[in-house]
Order: sequence, then C-alpha cells, then structure tokens
Amino acid sequence: MTAPIHEPTPVSDAANAEAAAEVARTAVEGRSLGRIAWTRLKRDKLALAGGCVVLFLVLVAIFAPLIVSLLGHPPNEYHEDKIDPLTSTPLGAWGGISPDFLFGVEPVNGRDVFSRVVYGARISLLVAFLAAIVAVALGTLLGAMAGYFGGWLDAVISRVMDMLLSFPQLLFAIALISVVPNELFGLSGTGLRIGVLVTVIGLFGWPYIGRIVRGLTLSLREREYIEAARSLGAGRRYILFKELLPNLIAPITVYMTLMIPTNILTEAALSFLGVGVKPPTASWGKMLSDAIKTYEADPMFMIIPGAAIFVTVLAFNLFGDGVRDALDPKGTR
Repeated sequence: MTAPIHEPTPVSDAANAEAAAEVARTAVEGRSLGRIAWTRLKRDKLALAGGCVVLFLVLVAIFAPLIVSLLGHPPNEYHEDKIDPLTSTPLGAWGGISPDFLFGVEPVNGRDVFSRVVYGARISLLVAFLAAIVAVALGTLLGAMAGYFGGWLDAVISRVMDMLLSFPQLLFAIALISVVPNELFGLSGTGLRIGVLVTVIGLFGWPYIGRIVRGLTLSLREREYIEAARSLGAGRRYILFKELLPNLIAPITVYMTLMIPTNILTEAALSFLGVGVKPPTASWGKMLSDAIKTYEADPMFMIIPGAAIFVTVLAFNLFGDGVRDALDPKGTR
C-alpha cells in the first residue's frame, strides 16, 4: 500500500519578497561610529562604573539644595552645641558622625560636613567643566588654524602656546586674585572668584589641546578628501569647519574627559592656597586647608573632602580612559 504524498504548502510571492527583504536589511545594516564606540565602551566595566559615578556626582551637584534639605543642614549654619567647648572638637566619635550629621561636623564652628561636601561638588564641577569648555574651544580653534594655515599665523600661535606653557599657573592665579577688585563686569563675591578661576585654568589649559589639534590638523590637511574638497572649489573656511573639525571630534572628546579631573585638582589646589572661592562658600580645597589646623584632633574633617576629591578624579580618569579606548581602538594598550 502506497502512502499518500503530501504536496508542500505553497508560499505566496509577497511572503517570499518580504522574507528576502528582511534578510537583505539584516545583511547590509550598517553601524555609525558612535554606535561602534558605544559597543566598545559597554565592554569596559571600569569605564562604565566611572561613568556612573560621574553621572551621580553631576546629579548631586545639580540637586544639592534638595539633597541638603532632606539629609543635612544649611552649609553655613553653626551648631556650637555639637562642639566640645574645651577642645573645640566635635562631640562623639568619628568627628561627630550621627544619623543627623552623616559626615559629622566641622571643628570649632560645628557646620555640617555632609552639606558642605555636597555644595563643594557644585563649585569643583562647575569650575572644572567651564574651564574645560574654555580650554577646548580656544585650543581647538587656534590649534586648527595654526595647523591648517601655517606660515606666520602658525609661528605666532605656537610661540604663544610655548609662553603659556612655561608660565607658572599658580603664581599667576595668586597675583591675579590679589589685584582683582571686589566687583568686576557685574560680578562680585563667589561669582567673581569662579569667573577668575575659570579664566586662569582655561587660559593655561588650552595650549595642551592646542598642540594636539595642531599636530592632527597638519596630518589631516594632506588627506585625499581635503584635496578633493579643494579640487571642487571649496574655500579655506569650508574645509576648516566642515572637513577638518568634524574629524577632530573624537580626540577632542577624549582629551576633554581627561582634562576635567585635572581642572578639579587645580581648583582644589587654588582653594587650598586661599585664592579660590570666598568663604563661607563651600569648597573641597578650602575644607582641606581648614582641616590642617585640626587634623590631629579630628582627622575625619580631612579624610572626607580628600576622599571626595579622590573618588571624583578617579571616576573621571576611568571614564576618560574608557572613552579613549572606545573612540581610538588602535591606540588601546
């Protein structure tokens, strides 16, 4: 007995065409450079951890008033009742740490260390980001102009960079702060000091990225696509801003992520030396400077702001290294 033969179920031409189109889309789907870089960055767990810490610190700085209102006390409010009148040190162990004062209180005046650390993040990150933006903008523009146009313009810009790199930044900041009036360009107090810090750090930071951009521009201006743009009649301005600068975004982004932690350390050093923001505005560097006087009696007052600086700089460095490896895999060690 012969088994019946089952005919295959016919498939419509429309279904075949749709399946073929789906296979074709899957086969030729491309990925942008940003997507490729993000895929590489996701594999770097340390970089992602650093990025999460950076994002957390930025959110802390933005929502500092809300956080302090929920978990702390006003940063400039004195709590003399938390201070031992005989030794001027916080009552209790570990610098007066308690559920009401998460990081303890400052010696002598009893201000909430937690609140001042949170508000200090605002100053450090604000100065670091603004100074990095100023340095990147100046360094990118002047470095690209020097590398592309060459000649006397390159010589002038290069000599200015050499002069700024050889000038002592800290001495210039101290001298500038001493001659700046109490009010300038509509700014006064903390706003004026932040403006001066951003100016000084940005002014002395742009030559570093300027040199990098100049060297890359010297290499890129001889590439085939630049020659093709010239042959099509493109002007210098078009080539500089439409052809060269877009190809410098990756190294500029990498350098900016590595410049921010350096700016944080610079701001802390200037505040430590007394040329940062004016008291009673909270600053990590100023807190470290004040802690030196009472370090033996209350070491927690130095450890907490020092740990804040260490964690912030480490997180930015880890994230910056990950961004560099993601955008420049050939340079990965």
